Amino acid sequence: MKLFGTDGVRGEAGTFLRADVAMKIAMAAGIYLKSKAITNKILVGKDTRRSGYMIENAIVSGLTAIGYDVIEVGPMPTPAIAYITESMRCDAGIMISASHNSFEDNGIKFFDRHGDKFSMEDEKKIEAIYFDDEKLQEAQVTGMAIGKAKRIDDVIGRYIVQLKHSFPVHMTLQGMRIVLDTANGAAYKVGPTVLEELGAEVIILNNKPDGYNINENCGALHPKGVSEAVIEYRADLGIALDGDADRLVVIDELGDVVDGDHLLGALGVNLSERGALKGNGVVATVMSNQGLENYMETNGLKLWRSNVGDKHVLEIMKKEGINFGGEQSGHVIMHDFAKTGDGLVSALQVLALLLETKEKASTVLRPFKLYPQKLVNLHIKKKVPLESINGLEEKLKALDAEDIRHLVRYSGTENKLRILLEAKDAKLMNKRMDEMSEFFTTVLNA
Repeated sequence: MKLFGTDGVRGEAGTFLRADVAMKIAMAAGIYLKSKAITNKILVGKDTRRSGYMIENAIVSGLTAIGYDVIEVGPMPTPAIAYITESMRCDAGIMISASHNSFEDNGIKFFDRHGDKFSMEDEKKIEAIYFDDEKLQEAQVTGMAIGKAKRIDDVIGRYIVQLKHSFPVHMTLQGMRIVLDTANGAAYKVGPTVLEELGAEVIILNNKPDGYNINENCGALHPKGVSEAVIEYRADLGIALDGDADRLVVIDELGDVVDGDHLLGALGVNLSERGALKGNGVVATVMSNQGLENYMETNGLKLWRSNVGDKHVLEIMKKEGINFGGEQSGHVIMHDFAKTGDGLVSALQVLALLLETKEKASTVLRPFKLYPQKLVNLHIKKKVPLESINGLEEKLKALDAEDIRHLVRYSGTENKLRILLEAKDAKLMNKRMDEMSEFFTTVLNA
């Protein structure tokens, strides 16, 4: 597809994602949704990027032009949009965000009336309408049929209540000291509020968005500041969110970052022990460590693997009747409480685990040994189909012969190639990674 990537439409605002493009995408989505409309309302939220104003107005113009009514809720986390879309009985929800990308980029994510992300089939149909100028022209309405828009500023309360419902009612965070980094993003209000209302002492970092500083040397991609603050304030836990708060990175009381697979393992087995895990398994992606799979098997559970992307994780969860899964990168899906990855819901489950076990985070969140693993992101000039690269198949077969697990894929949102290697022998793995990086740099940057 030309527009949609692994998580909606994403690119540099003003070049790839211009106002006219955003308006056409909104019109195309609205036309697609019209045939199954129930309430004729679409919810629109955004993160804190400056370009959000431009894209939001363009989306509202596109939707109202074809007769949809729009509810604007301003800066809200992506999982909040998923939840509120269903709660307010809207036909769909739209989130304007480029997630963990820097402020220059922006994106558009779609949720159906149940709060689930659009399927690839949905996206293909919207894209086909986008390129059909005649259909776009015919769908525009006049007079009293033109839609209206209104802004609602108090929906944050609905989401806070939902977050608190995900936390055990008999527990309190009283006496816990938590460092929270909101990445100058969409959770800059709701994050501190929910933790404080549950009784925690919260040291808040990066909660003053100015339109440009979202994810800038802070949040889930840059947890160093949280690590330092955890040590300085002797906190029990550090929580770093990304710009739209659908993922998190956890820092233990020693200031060390907790690996995403350790997080999935600890939470998944705890759910199983409490009888709250459905489907007798956990869903992760092809990126997850072999150590996680071994740990699941040791505990009588199965690890299902999906393609990269939380929508793919969710597809397998639904198919297999599983209520827990996620990505190594920090997207954790607690499906009993959230429709998609939710950094705050996941953080609350981690805190509940600490309270239940009465253990330190450094102990309870490292329940198994990880295999040596390395991920390299190469900036590239062009995305050549991997199957057409001469010599690649032979290199991958050589890795297989040395028992080195490998995954090579292009980013769906950036001009990057991601190379993942995993093996018991770290020295050999690092040597092969250097060779693979040099190979791809030569081929893709020529």
